Amino acid sequence: MQKEKIGKIMQILKEHYPSHEKTTLNRMKNKPDAFKILISCLLSLRTQDKNTEIASNRLFAVAQTPEEILTLSDKRLEELIFSSGHYRKKARTLKHVSEVLIKEFNGKVPDKKEELLGIKGIGPKTANIVLAFAFGQNVLPIDTHCHRIPNRLGWVKTTKPENTEKALEVILPKEFWRDFNAIFVQFGKTICVPISPKCSQCPIQGYCQKINVSKHR
Repeated sequence: MQKEKIGKIMQILKEHYPSHEKTTLNRMKNKPDAFKILISCLLSLRTQDKNTEIASNRLFAVAQTPEEILTLSDKRLEELIFSSGHYRKKARTLKHVSEVLIKEFNGKVPDKKEELLGIKGIGPKTANIVLAFAFGQNVLPIDTHCHRIPNRLGWVKTTKPENTEKALEVILPKEFWRDFNAIFVQFGKTICVPISPKCSQCPIQGYCQKINVSKHR
C-alpha cells in the first residue's frame, strides 16, 4: 500500500515538473561523458547550479580528460573553477581524482560503486550520480533535498542521506528511481524549501505529513 501511495505522489510530481530535464547534470544524459559528469558533480558540491555550470563550461573548454586536468597548474585550475566556490579544495580533489583514474583505471571512470567510493573525494551521492547519469544504472543519488523531503513527507525517518538511500530503495517503486533526484531537487528549490515551505502551492499537500514543519506558506 505504501509503495502504491508513493508511486501516485511521484507521478503527480513528475507531471508537475516536466522541465526537470533542465538541471545541469540531467542535460548530460543526452551525451553521457562519465568523466565530465564526475567532475561537474564534484564542482557542484556546496554551490548553486548556475555556478556549477559556469565553472564546468570554463574548465571543459580547456580540459576534458584526467590527463588534461593534470597538465593545468594549480593556479590555472583554481581560476577556471573559481565560480564553484571552495575552489582551492576542489582543485586539489580534481587533481587527486584524475591521478587515481589514470593510475588505477587507465584514465576511465569506473562503473562500480565500490570502486568509485574507493577514490578519496568521491562520496555516495557523487558515486550514484555518476552511475545513474553516465552509466544508466538504477541507483538513488541522495542530496539534501532528496534526504529532507522524504522525511518531511513521512516516508522515512532517517538522520543521514546514506540511511535515506537504503530506506528509499525498499519503498520507492523502481520506475521512479531514474528521475527521483532531478524531480526532488526542483521540488525542493521551488516549493518544498527548507524553511517555510510553500504548502499552499504544493501539488501533493494532501499526502504530506509536514514532519518538523512549524511554519509554512
